[in-house]
Amino acid sequence: MALVVSGGLDTPLPRMVPVKQKFEAPVIEDIQAAMESELSKPEIRNAIRPGDRVAVGVGSRGIAHLKRMTAAIIRELLKWGARPFIVPAMGSHGGATGEGQKQVLAEYGITEESMQVPIVSSMDVSQIGRLDCGMPVYLDQEAARADAIIFINRVKPHTSFKGDYESGLLKMMAIGLGRHAGATALHQRPLADMPRLLPQMAQMYIQKTPIKFGVAVLENAYDQTAKIEAIPADQLIAREKQLLMEAKAYMPRLLPAKIDVLIVSEIGKNISGSGMDPNITGRAASKAPQTFNAPDIERMVVLGLTPETKGNACGIGVADVTTEKVFRSINLEYMYANVITSKVLASAKIPLIMPNDRDAICVALKTCYAADVEQPRLVWIKNTLTLGRIWVSEALIPEVEQHDRMEVVGHPREIIFDERGYIKEDLWEEANQT
Repeated sequence: MALVVSGGLDTPLPRMVPVKQKFEAPVIEDIQAAMESELSKPEIRNAIRPGDRVAVGVGSRGIAHLKRMTAAIIRELLKWGARPFIVPAMGSHGGATGEGQKQVLAEYGITEESMQVPIVSSMDVSQIGRLDCGMPVYLDQEAARADAIIFINRVKPHTSFKGDYESGLLKMMAIGLGRHAGATALHQRPLADMPRLLPQMAQMYIQKTPIKFGVAVLENAYDQTAKIEAIPADQLIAREKQLLMEAKAYMPRLLPAKIDVLIVSEIGKNISGSGMDPNITGRAASKAPQTFNAPDIERMVVLGLTPETKGNACGIGVADVTTEKVFRSINLEYMYANVITSKVLASAKIPLIMPNDRDAICVALKTCYAADVEQPRLVWIKNTLTLGRIWVSEALIPEVEQHDRMEVVGHPREIIFDERGYIKEDLWEEANQT
C-alpha cells in the first residue's frame, strides 16, 4: 500500500512506561467451595428432585473460571441424583448454528468429555408466549422438555444500553435460552427498550417454564471472581437489579483523563459483547442514549483479534485505524450474523486499514487535532478486560505520579517493531511481572 502522507510515516514514537492501576478488588479464592456453599442453600437444593432431567444453560461470555464453575454445578446436580445436560445459552454466537455454539463452549474447555454429561446444541425453539407489545418469547426446545432449567452468567454493565437491567441472568434467559430466534425477536425492539423488556420476559419465563434458579457471577476490576450467588427463580428479577449496582462499583476504568491515542492490542467477543467495552473506551456503536465514565480519547487503534473470537471483529467499527493483518483475520460471516441480529450495524464498520502496527499508530497520532507532537499522550492496553497494567507515554508520567490510584512500575521503553513494522516485543508479560 503506497500512501502519500504529509511529513511521511517515520514520526518518532514516544517511549512507554508500565503503569499499575489500582482498583477495589474483592476476590473469591476457592471457587469450588463458594459454589458448593451457594448450591447448598435450602431454597436452591430443594428446587431439584432426584431423577430430574436438568438443562444447564452456559453462555459464551469470557467468564473467569467458567469451566470450573460449570463442572462444580454438574457435580452437585449428580450428587443430588439429577440427570443434567448442558445447553449452549447464546443467541447468534458461533455463527448462529448449533455446532458452532457447541464449539464456542469447547473453546472454554466445556465439552462432553470434560463435564461428563451431554451437550445438546440445537437452534430449535418453542414459543412460550407474547409480551403485551406483541413480541414473541422463545425457549430452547430441549430445555423446554426438561424437568428443570438452571443457568449461570456474569452480571455486568451492558455495552450498548443502560438501565436497571443490563447484562446478566435476565438477558441470558431472553437471548441465551431463547437462542437465535429469541435474540432476533428481542433485537427488533430499540436497544433503549431493553431494561424495560428484560424483566417482562423474565417474568414470563419464570411463570411458564421450569426455571428453578440462576447462578450470578460478579467480577472485579482484574477479571477475577468477586462473588458467586445462586438465586431462586422467584427472586431473580429483584436480586439482579441489586447485583448490577454492585457490579458497576467493581468496574475498572482508564484513569488518565485525556488520551491522544489509545492502542488496543486485541478485541474479541470473549473480551466484551462489543469486542472492546464501551464502558472503558467511551465509544459505543449503539445509538441508545448512554453515558460513560471514560477518558477523552481522540484516536483509537486496534492491532489484533483474540483467538477465541474466531474472526468475529464485532466492535471494530468504533476504532479509527487498524491493520491489514487484522482485516485479513476477520470472519465476515460470524461478525455479520452478530451485528445483523443485534441491529448495531456500525459495530462492523471497517476503520482505516494500514499495512502494519507502526503505520497504524503513526497515522492515528498524525491525525489528532489536539496532540502535542513533541509530547503526545499515548496509552496502550492489552484489552478492555486487562486494565491492572497499562503502558503510557512519558508525557503522562506527571499525571500518573499525582494520582493516588496509579503508579509507575518500570522504566521507559521504546516500542520495538520488526522488519515488517509489527510490534516485536510482548511487553504485557513484562508489565504483569512488575
